[in-house]
Amino acid sequence: MLRNALVLAFAATAAQAEQVGEVGVDWLGNDIVIEAVADPDVQGITCHIAYFERGLIDRLQQGNWFEDPSNSSIACRQMGPLSFGDIDRDADGEEVFRTGRSIILKSLVIRRIYDPTSNTLIYLAHARELQKGSAKMSISTVPLGDVRP
Repeated sequence: MLRNALVLAFAATAAQAEQVGEVGVDWLGNDIVIEAVADPDVQGITCHIAYFERGLIDRLQQGNWFEDPSNSSIACRQMGPLSFGDIDRDADGEEVFRTGRSIILKSLVIRRIYDPTSNTLIYLAHARELQKGSAKMSISTVPLGDVRP
């Protein structure tokens, strides 16, 4: 389907996602997709992201064939011992995952930001568009305890 084409078109992401769930929400074929994304530079942290994927009937009715909504939700947790690679410590953080939400102009992005004051990793899921940004976002934090990157 369209999602598979988008995944192939945006295969140059920093981390790979694995689909772990799919919930049908109506008779039009619209689904909520749930994927697991392991942080590529922080071993031991996995994020689960959920997003809306439009079905074929909805695309026919709405007329917008090539775009899914910007809505997403994220939850990240420590799943094992932490091991750090070289992570960006700037205030704007670093992109750790990206997948297409339209043919070319919209992406769903996960950014990792390090908060040194609380020794916490912040994961921000948001849509990135060429012309008009979206205020739809979701955030999750993982406290690092005594471990410092």
